[in-house]
Amino acid sequence: MPTSTISTKGQITLPARMRKQLGMKPRDRVAIDVIEDAIVIKRAVNFFELRGFLGKSLSPGEERKRMEAAVAKHVMDTRP
Repeated sequence: MPTSTISTKGQITLPARMRKQLGMKPRDRVAIDVIEDAIVIKRAVNFFELRGFLGKSLSPGEERKRMEAAVAKHVMDTRP
């Protein structure tokens, strides 16, 4: 079983073999949970891979554009 050391910042490195086995790349997100006495690390769902679950399916680029526009509008609307 591979081991990893916790850094002073609380970070760990996932072994390359495991990252490769799961197809994980830099900047991929993970979900972390504690189950009994174990830490479970799973690939997090990419929001942009959930195309269409709320209605008409749009391309990831279009989804991102709409999200960015909505955030920008919210920021402008909430400024004093």
